[in-house]
Amino acid sequence: MSIRAPRLLTGGEAVAHALCQIQPDVVPVYPITPQTPIIQTFSSLVANGAAHTEIVNVESEHSAMSAAIGAALAGARTATATSSQGLALMAEVVYIAASMRAPLTMAVGNRALSGPINIHCDHSDSMLVRDSGVVQLFAENAQEAYDLMVMAPRIAEHPAVSLPVLVCQDGFTITHAAEPVTMLGDDDVRAFVGEYDTPVRPLLDARHPATHGPFAMPDYYFEFRRAQAAALEAAVDVVGAVAHDFAQLTGRENDVVEPYRLDEAESVIVALGSTAGTVKDVVDELREQGEPAGLLKLRAFRPFPADSVRCLLDGTANVIVLDRADSPGGAPPLAADVAFALAGATTMRSHVYGLGGRDLHPEAIREIFRGEAPRYVGVRGEPCLV
Repeated sequence: MSIRAPRLLTGGEAVAHALCQIQPDVVPVYPITPQTPIIQTFSSLVANGAAHTEIVNVESEHSAMSAAIGAALAGARTATATSSQGLALMAEVVYIAASMRAPLTMAVGNRALSGPINIHCDHSDSMLVRDSGVVQLFAENAQEAYDLMVMAPRIAEHPAVSLPVLVCQDGFTITHAAEPVTMLGDDDVRAFVGEYDTPVRPLLDARHPATHGPFAMPDYYFEFRRAQAAALEAAVDVVGAVAHDFAQLTGRENDVVEPYRLDEAESVIVALGSTAGTVKDVVDELREQGEPAGLLKLRAFRPFPADSVRCLLDGTANVIVLDRADSPGGAPPLAADVAFALAGATTMRSHVYGLGGRDLHPEAIREIFRGEAPRYVGVRGEPCLV
């Protein structure tokens, strides 16, 4: 095994290098901020001979996912990338990719959905496709973005899963921010990922014709959706197993959940993405001041690790869920899943923060822990405390 010296890379560059090491056969792409540097860097690596990949330039994100489905089901290891409005345009075909059990990978640079127009980070784009049947993994930093992208093909192509895997990183906060990233050697990545097995019923196998993408009447549609749900249920264990193998190789843990200082914690924040790093710093400060704070970071939003969440938060006096997406008129998406997992077993508060890229400062996190923050953290003119 060879582990390279750390390199200063942005999250976008780190994912591009991971793709180069994976060597996908086909990558259909359409540029959109802040995803563009991922494919721009990867395209440069391909042009320089570092990867042998067929890059397909298409006319839209809708077309990118359509092309990716065909390539993956024909027997090619396939990847793509998108952000925000691109994922919104792609959403129709994301549902189809999951229903056709296309084991492809996609890098997502999370960005707010319009309107109003905004190019900065929140998680509303990912939440738009939360019920599509895809796996969604969230990175805290550039290192995790690299790690999760290396893990993604093994998860997507596992026979118990066979679903698209989205590796999500916060737009600009991770995609464009440089930090030291430790990469594996090329041969180690390719050995870890392995060869792409031919699909069970490949599109181009004329000797064994099969129906793909059929019109499903009520007597069968339900069964298709139930099969997708079963695959996501299996994905919890598959992600854990792949993360274990990756830890054996690198020493870096990337399981579906990461408990941080939960021992004797009375107040615990649950969060996705880069904000977890800031919360860790505040937890350390509060612990030094004698306040029993903790963090439960989720790497997997889909499949949602309900059993782990329930187990790790059992007996916690105050659970506080931070959502970087809102559901106007209803519960924010992460809060809804956590509440369902806990089923009233503990006190829970929900806060929405960071929409459109607004920063969440350490002082605001301290106020959240102490119950002094409004439901919408950082909104000007918010009068009511929760």
